[in-house]
Amino acid sequence: MVKKILGELKRFLSLRSLQARIFIIVLVAGLVPSIIVRSMILDNYEEHSVAQRISNVQNQLLIVGNHLISNNYFNTKPEGYSSSVSRDVIDAELEMISNLYEGRVMIIDSSLRVMKDTYGISEGKTIISEEVIRCFQGANMSNYDREHGYIEMTTPIVDATVDSGQIVGVMLTSISNETILATLETLDRRSVTFQNLMVVIILGMAMLLSIILMRPFNRVTQAINEVKAGYSDESISVPDYAETVHIVDAFNQLLSRMRTLDNSRQEFVENVSHELKTPMAGIKVLADSLLTQPDAPAELYREFMTDIATEIDRENQIITDLLALVKMDKKAQELNIVSLNVNDMVELILKRLRPIARKRDVEMVFESVRPVVAEVDEVKMTLIMTNLVENAIKYNKEHGRVKVVLDADHQFFTFEVSDTGLGIPADSLAHIYERFYRVDKSHSREIGGTGLGLAITKSAVLMHRGAITVDSAEGEGTRFTVKIPLYNAAHSGQGG
Repeated sequence: MVKKILGELKRFLSLRSLQARIFIIVLVAGLVPSIIVRSMILDNYEEHSVAQRISNVQNQLLIVGNHLISNNYFNTKPEGYSSSVSRDVIDAELEMISNLYEGRVMIIDSSLRVMKDTYGISEGKTIISEEVIRCFQGANMSNYDREHGYIEMTTPIVDATVDSGQIVGVMLTSISNETILATLETLDRRSVTFQNLMVVIILGMAMLLSIILMRPFNRVTQAINEVKAGYSDESISVPDYAETVHIVDAFNQLLSRMRTLDNSRQEFVENVSHELKTPMAGIKVLADSLLTQPDAPAELYREFMTDIATEIDRENQIITDLLALVKMDKKAQELNIVSLNVNDMVELILKRLRPIARKRDVEMVFESVRPVVAEVDEVKMTLIMTNLVENAIKYNKEHGRVKVVLDADHQFFTFEVSDTGLGIPADSLAHIYERFYRVDKSHSREIGGTGLGLAITKSAVLMHRGAITVDSAEGEGTRFTVKIPLYNAAHSGQGG
């Protein structure tokens, strides 16, 4: 159990597990937005707080600026000096602003001389600053320096008594942003606490969702394992997702195919056993008959030995066909593709089979529509044509006729064999390619058929990526049509 858990954990951590990927996707989908939202909230708060602080200070400075103008603070003439009381009031206002915002306020006249410094260290000095000069030109400036912890701004002092609104001075102010940073730090701590809580919740949800979403796939795996272990051979059904339906359908089709193959294999073994046992039983009967007759005449011995030899030949033919069929079934077997003149091949095959046709007084006709050169396996193509023509002769009527037609187009060539023989019943057409299947068992045994010829023929046709079809009418005859590609794709690819 521990080993299984460790194996599952290792598979989970390797990211090859779909469950692990679902977990990570849900986790990232939950964490990334929360981190982004937290960062945006803190940034927006800081930006809003700084803007609000600047606005509040500017408003108060504008009020002070109006007081400066109304009390002739910048008037250098003796008769225009403001009273000491007024100056004390203005100084008190500036000190209040400085203390309230933990900052520094300097009043600078048009000659860039510092008239008032709440820190009392730069009064009477000349200050040359880009912000001050630009403020005299009408451009207010504010700068937030988060690293050093202050906000710097310039405020113009405008004399409204002049028609053009002349700027007679500038207030250069620096205020602390410690209160903003302190509040921001508090918010950050709380947001981190909330985010950690969200991480725990998202982790739990990610784990739960990954487990729930994977349950149908686990059921599919469990069902397949039960079939593999032999506990069940029934079709499985997991309709939770479209994906599981596709997987289950494919598995059920595979299972059905395996059942069919297993049944076919069992039937094949039974048929092979029966077919091999029949000649052996005949040989046994003949041998026992000779053993029970020690004084049997030589003619009887010769007759029985001839029958035994016939049965042995039949046994040998069955074994030969079985070996050929087994070779056809091997998927790893490759075709020995060569370029052949199919017309010459058919002529040669018909020449070999004419003696058999003459014995049954069967007329053979070959119609070659056009010359055909194709890339085929010579041995297997000979086997296909020989089986079809030989069957047409053997299952024909006496004084019958076999017609062979060879034709081609730009992609395929067709080999058609028709006869005037017994024909095949409609209910047997679907079974003629099955191993050991015989339409007329008594006639097949009489002419020496093994029931494997058409099975071998179809396998050879399929190996060439071709097709074979049959049309038949009982008592009228049969026509087999084989369609084979002129060019073998694998061979052409290698050649190119």
